[in-house]
Amino acid sequence: LDTLEKWVTEIFSEIPNNGLPKPSFGHLTQPFDTPEFHKLYRVVPIRKVHSLTITWALPPQEQYYRVKPLHYISWLVGHEGKGSVLSFLRKKFWALALYGGNGETGFEQNSTYSIFSISVTLTDEGYKHFYEVWCPAACFSCCFLMSGENESVPFCLQVAHVVFQYVKMLQKRGPDQRQVIWEEIQKIEANEFHYQEQTDPVDYVENLCENMQLFQKEDFLTGDQLLFEYKPEV
Repeated sequence: LDTLEKWVTEIFSEIPNNGLPKPSFGHLTQPFDTPEFHKLYRVVPIRKVHSLTITWALPPQEQYYRVKPLHYISWLVGHEGKGSVLSFLRKKFWALALYGGNGETGFEQNSTYSIFSISVTLTDEGYKHFYEVWCPAACFSCCFLMSGENESVPFCLQVAHVVFQYVKMLQKRGPDQRQVIWEEIQKIEANEFHYQEQTDPVDYVENLCENMQLFQKEDFLTGDQLLFEYKPEV
């Protein structure tokens, strides 16, 4: 460790500190508040696949890294057991897989906004039924349908309706009754952190440098992985 510290001091000590504040783009609010975002977009993929992706543009969540609210929500949405969205869709033979979340860096999370997406891999039957029930909540998000079928897409979204209803249920019930779930996620992430495999040193240093731009100094090593505080209001 002393040798590494000596190398770092020798290599980087000549870099001047200009005392400039960290750049912030927080004044650029609602970057996706456009009519084009509140629509259903249909994309024809190269390979034959049916995929429905619903995307929400949210206020920036960087400051809540110790709580990680989007990680918590993605855990609930991605649950595959009894009572989950995927369990329901699989019983109807409409979906093969579902995942949701936020990349926590770069395009998906920054000082201007945060992106949260839910993507459903549909079966052929699921593609036929994804638009049978009108979902007014869909107007608050951006939906992308990837399908190899050359069909027009009507206004009604049944699979999307199920997803929105599940999110609405989570919102209505609130987080107060689910602290035990958050604590379970906290323990799982802590175990993965403590028993993770050794990474490439260059990649590890690069990751630490990114963390130094985002977290308090006491959280440089753990801020991107661990959950520290449970705050239902967040």
